[in-house]
Order: sequence, then C-alpha cells, then structure tokens
Amino acid sequence: SVLRLATGAAVIVLTGTGFAAVASGQQVAEQDPAAQLVQRAADQVIAAARANVGAAREAGIRRVLETYFDLAYMGRQTLGNYWNQTTPEQRERFLKANAAAEARAYAERFGQYRGQTVTVGRVNARGKGVFIVDSTLNQTDGAPVALQWEVRNEGQGPRIVDVKSEGVSMMMTKRGDFVSYIRNHGGQVEPLITELEARAKR
Repeated sequence: SVLRLATGAAVIVLTGTGFAAVASGQQVAEQDPAAQLVQRAADQVIAAARANVGAAREAGIRRVLETYFDLAYMGRQTLGNYWNQTTPEQRERFLKANAAAEARAYAERFGQYRGQTVTVGRVNARGKGVFIVDSTLNQTDGAPVALQWEVRNEGQGPRIVDVKSEGVSMMMTKRGDFVSYIRNHGGQVEPLITELEARAKR
C-alpha cells in the first residue's frame, strides 16, 4: 500500500542515522554545519533508541525529527500541487499526522537493527543554502549502502529535508505514493490525512 511504501523509504533513512555516525575526517565533522547536523541527529537517535522503549522511544525519535528535520518543508513537498488545494486546518492536521506516523514507524523498526555505522564524508554546496552530505551505511551483514543527505539553510539554521539511499529519494518516493493515493481517492487530500491520523493512533 501507499503507506507501507512510504514507511519503507523512511526506514531506510533512519537505519542510516540510527546507530552510529563516524566522521571520515574530523575537519569535516567539526567545521561544516551540514555535517555537524547529520552527526547530532545520529547521536540523538542512538540515545533514544538505546535508552527507551515503546512510547518513550517514539517520543524521543519524534523530538529528533522535529529538531533536525524540516518537517513542514518536507510535508509541503510530499503533497506537491495538492498542498495548494488544502485549507489551513488540513495543512496543520496533515503535518501533525505525518510527523506522528513517521515517528511511530521509525520507533517500531529500531529494535531490528544492531551494529550499523554511518561514515560521514564530503559536503557539497549546491547554492541557495542547499548542501548534500555524502555518507556510507556500513552493515555487519551486507554490503555498504551509499546515503546522501540534503540539508537546507533558509536563514533559520540548517535542517535535513531529504535522504537518498543508493540514489532513491525518501521525499520523492513519498510524494509519488501520496499523490497516487490522493488521485485514487477522487483527487481529495482529506482521505490521506484521515489515513495518516489513523495510522498514528495504532
């Protein structure tokens, strides 16, 4: 289903951030704000995953998302042109439900992973406050996975807005799934919001 696909993409992301981040060079980690952001997000997800269970773990993961990810920007992008068709009340509900659903999905999956590390590498400036942080997910039971983090700074400090796993964008995957879901429900955003709200409560 659309939500399972979206959750799958999200799991890829926090598999990468969830258990350790090792800078390939101290200069990168210490001096570049985008690399520092990825490092801090990783460290705090590690702490939340190891120290908490159940609702406490979910709350800890959500705090990381709210602190280091630009959830409002990501939400607007995942709805595409449908964002402009929503009311202010729908937008508020969507952003809240989407964040809650993602935090719960991440928390449910964390116990399945052990021993992964992320090696943070180069940071590439793309202009207009956009930076791409290259990294590698090192797995104990599989081949390394290339991860790229998109970090934006629009004057309010850097925030993570997307992660690509082997070139596959989490944000664009979710956007395709959400838009397809909306089109399959009469072109209305309300059914998607209702489903996300229900998922967040399960």
